[in-house]
Amino acid sequence: MDELVLPLAYGGEDMELPLKMYAYGYTFRVEVMIGETAVIFEPDEEGSYRALGEMGTVPVDLLKIIVEELVKLR
Repeated sequence: MDELVLPLAYGGEDMELPLKMYAYGYTFRVEVMIGETAVIFEPDEEGSYRALGEMGTVPVDLLKIIVEELVKLR
């Protein structure tokens, strides 16, 4: 598992969210830590990413920004 940092701007603040990338079958998944919540993203058929699992109180607009930043990394 590779441990990296995902820089992004959200709510007028610059953030650096820790992330881990790991192989999953023939593809990969990305785990992003948002506070105490680990959110798993996986590539979808349209070239974007989908979030999996329990998001709790993570704002949807923050999830969308994370997806945008992940797409830029491709």
